[in-house]
Amino acid sequence: MGADADRAPAVLVILGATATGKTAIAFEVAKRLDGEILSADSRAFFAGLDIVTDKPATTQRAAIRHHLVDRVPLDGDYDAMAFRRDVEELVPEIAGRDRVPILVGGGTVYLGAVLHGLFEGPGRCPRIRERLEVKSSQELHDALREVDAASAAAIHVNDRLRLVRALEVYEATGRPMSAWQRDAKPLPFPSLRIGLQREREEHRGMIAARVQAMIHNGLVDEAACLRELGLHPKMQAYRTIGVPEALACLDGRISSEEMEERIVRRTWTLARRQIAWFRRDESVCWIDVSGRAAKDLAETIVETWQRWREQG
Repeated sequence: MGADADRAPAVLVILGATATGKTAIAFEVAKRLDGEILSADSRAFFAGLDIVTDKPATTQRAAIRHHLVDRVPLDGDYDAMAFRRDVEELVPEIAGRDRVPILVGGGTVYLGAVLHGLFEGPGRCPRIRERLEVKSSQELHDALREVDAASAAAIHVNDRLRLVRALEVYEATGRPMSAWQRDAKPLPFPSLRIGLQREREEHRGMIAARVQAMIHNGLVDEAACLRELGLHPKMQAYRTIGVPEALACLDGRISSEEMEERIVRRTWTLARRQIAWFRRDESVCWIDVSGRAAKDLAETIVETWQRWREQG
């Protein structure tokens, strides 16, 4: 697909909760459309988090160009605004190579920054953050509910990163973050949004199987290596589901069975939050992936994309 002079390049978005098959399906779609993939997986951005995030295989990345995987070092930070800037730069570049930009992932904060908009906001304020960081997650959530009920309703009580940021924005500007976000605008690229969903019990089973595969493939050893490289609890990468549990198992604080159970439980909780968030976007075209092969699903998505482009 070329970048026509009289219109912005179009983007194919493949979104969905964790363990809905996005990676395999997007790979097959990219092969058929001559596309390049932009990752919107909020933990695949970090170098070193390979097994725990189930990153695309090296063979896939060699065959199809993947952007933003390993975007930042293990000890780095990568927020939604940085992601938005990267996508805004990459989409025209990809289209200029006569390739289809395919945005793939389940990172709701990051996808929201591109598809719905994000305000720049004030910079980080160490003084405010230092005071907020000592509070419990429940205290942060209660405080946010008092000053910004809309943001509190949208942010899970255990999502400390977003709770602190929302309170920081309010204290720094005197205006709720939800009010700022209403003024935000999406990136100026037309997009077809394809959502992947699974039947509930199959989805739970896929999550369990994925966690078992991660453990079998060396999750605990990967966590040990990451700690040797300096990974610690204050890093953004440390908060990846599976990392704290693997380190707790490594230290003998929990059994391997309990590690697996905790990761499965946390992953299913994440999936439910993702599903609820995606369902609020009425422009998403949903496809049930239950029991279907990636190649078959890719054909359906390609046909949908082609019809959409013809109509556009």
